[in-house]
Amino acid sequence: MSKLKTLVPAGETAVRALLASAPFKAATDTMAQTHDRFIDELIALTEIPAPPFKEERRGQAYRQMLEAAGLSDVATDAIGNVTGIRRGNGNGKRLIAISAHLDTVFPEGTDVTVRRDGYRLAAPGVGDNTRGLATILAYLRALDAAGIQTRDDILVLASVGEEGEGDLRGMRHFFAESAYRGRIAALICLDGPTPANAIVSGGTGSKRYRVTFRGPGGHSFADHGIVNPMIAAARAVVELGRLSLPDDPKTTCSSTVIKGGNSVNAIPAEVSLMVDLRSNSTLELAALDMRFREIVLQSCHVENDSRSIEKGAIAVEIVLIGDRPAGVTADGELTECAAAVIEATGEAPVFGSFSTDANMAMSLAIPAVTLSWGGEGGDAHSLSEWTDVDPDKTFPGMSVGLAVLLACAGANI
Repeated sequence: MSKLKTLVPAGETAVRALLASAPFKAATDTMAQTHDRFIDELIALTEIPAPPFKEERRGQAYRQMLEAAGLSDVATDAIGNVTGIRRGNGNGKRLIAISAHLDTVFPEGTDVTVRRDGYRLAAPGVGDNTRGLATILAYLRALDAAGIQTRDDILVLASVGEEGEGDLRGMRHFFAESAYRGRIAALICLDGPTPANAIVSGGTGSKRYRVTFRGPGGHSFADHGIVNPMIAAARAVVELGRLSLPDDPKTTCSSTVIKGGNSVNAIPAEVSLMVDLRSNSTLELAALDMRFREIVLQSCHVENDSRSIEKGAIAVEIVLIGDRPAGVTADGELTECAAAVIEATGEAPVFGSFSTDANMAMSLAIPAVTLSWGGEGGDAHSLSEWTDVDPDKTFPGMSVGLAVLLACAGANI
């Protein structure tokens, strides 16, 4: 994969010159003048359901929007990612990618109607990450209206499968199969809600499991004393909760979903458990993964040793349902550029780690960061999710992403 080089010719000085330039001011003025359109597009996209593994309708709509924005080579790949190119005036060998994900966490049938109260918009998925998609459209309009050309081509990437069990499938496919993958010099993901001064330069790795304990099952009274999958699962949950894990690098183990049983008076034949393991360190994640497996197997053995296996023993199945690589974008021109832009706006940049689409690029040593889409929001992944599109709160954050994109792509200003 290509590496990022010569992005910002003079660091902070060049960034301040970019922010003070007439073309950049014209671009931000355009965002202000077309803010109502931004809101309309955000609402329209939010109200197109994009449940896990079913992003097609929203992807089709976004593809049409990219075509209307004048991008070239607009396409949908085999897995559902939507891409388009804004041509630069260089040699076309390098691409600066800007990305937002199409999918939401909400299942099919969720009411995604947007409820508006002034500048506050509320609906499932309105912030995470529909707002990122709408922000990219606003950037494209602003660049065209200001007549800004860039040295490098800009690739717009609307990805599928960022959330939950999607397991970054869109980005995995892109970096494995796309004809563009070898030309990506940097990736800027817009996701939120994230503070405007946040720079996500580390990718938190995760492993997600479905653990199923199976036994003979039976009557709660007549068969009392036989092995019970519920007890084995409960023991695993308790022992996992007792793990001592490091704060730095932050490492976590969360038992999140448990299912099983048919009746209050029946010993269940099957109980399943979902577990989320995370760490900012690849080594710590591997160590936690090993300990997790030991605890699960030990819980199974303890139950079989403690109760009757006359009707059958407990067996356990461990299935990996998610595997996000950890990664980091080392200090360099991309992170320095993002920090310089935020400092120029009067804020102190805060670096952190999180799990986003940028993980894949980071794991491949491609410089990548995740930035705010601008503005405020909250209650992500809940039915009461909201975002505030007040211009006074929106434009400072939106301007950060736009400036980083232009600095990376070599804006001719």
